[in-house]
Amino acid sequence: MNTVIEIAPRLGPKATCEAFGVSRATYYRKRMPMHGPWPRRPTPARRISDHERKVVLDVLQEERFADVAPAEVHATLLDEGQFLCSVRSMHRILAECFEVRDRRNQLRHPNHARPELLTTRPNELWSWDITKLKGPRKWTYFQLYVVLDVFSRYVVGWMVAHRESARLAKKLFQETCRRHGIEPGQLTIHADRGSSMTSKPVALLMSDLGITKTHSRPHVSNDNPYSEAQFKTTKYRPDFPKTFNNIEHARSFLGDFVAWYNDEHHHSGLEMHTPADVHFGRADQRTQERQQVLDKAFESRPERFPHGRPLAKLPPSAVWINKPELQAAPTSLPTTH
Repeated sequence: MNTVIEIAPRLGPKATCEAFGVSRATYYRKRMPMHGPWPRRPTPARRISDHERKVVLDVLQEERFADVAPAEVHATLLDEGQFLCSVRSMHRILAECFEVRDRRNQLRHPNHARPELLTTRPNELWSWDITKLKGPRKWTYFQLYVVLDVFSRYVVGWMVAHRESARLAKKLFQETCRRHGIEPGQLTIHADRGSSMTSKPVALLMSDLGITKTHSRPHVSNDNPYSEAQFKTTKYRPDFPKTFNNIEHARSFLGDFVAWYNDEHHHSGLEMHTPADVHFGRADQRTQERQQVLDKAFESRPERFPHGRPLAKLPPSAVWINKPELQAAPTSLPTTH
């Protein structure tokens, strides 16, 4: 590097650095101790003096300008026959004093907690939501209410109505809880933050029934994933109508669909068991029956199973809404002796 510093004044820094494969930034950094510090940059003649800066800051801090933008302050002073500095200089002076933030009272959105819910048995955690069904004419819709058991994915209650209403939601929950024998303190119901979900009549009903209610975070659709997935299964059925002729048509179709979904649909999230089998405790027996079939197939043609004996799977024993992330345990350093 010393050779580069000695030759560069004669051949030029650029050519010398290219010849020796050294960056010019390194050359200039290394030569500083030999020639002393860089000369101080001269103060521009148009720079605002310290006294003028204090005057500008005092004006900007006046009560009448406390919540006014620098451009507005500049225009107001011009109308009063006064020029202190440019708008950009006002911004620069405020930034140096850390006063560029908006000092007005601002609406602060609360930080909503991430819901983390666990269920290990049916009728412990329900999820519910409302979706639209297209009616016979443009801009006409029917409202589909669905209450889903999160552990078993079993549709415990549903309703098709002309409108979304807290009163109708209350009626649906009263009937559904009565039909399933829900006891106080047994159930938690999760929903998003729609008007019906957060309504006072529904909240009072939950309180009367001893039901805990939770809500998704605002604008976070995957906080209520099981209801959203159930709606997708509904609307992606090949025979799902593009439009419903009337409300009776919608109720007839949904009645058939819910019966199929609960009793016949092999759910991928349940290891291909039906919601009814899981909800009513038949999954263990069904798994044993499947295992017998697999054992017979393996005994007759084991070469077709290169990974060994196939196993029938049980549905999950625990289901989460937003499972907490496991924090890695701190690793201890090896002890040296």
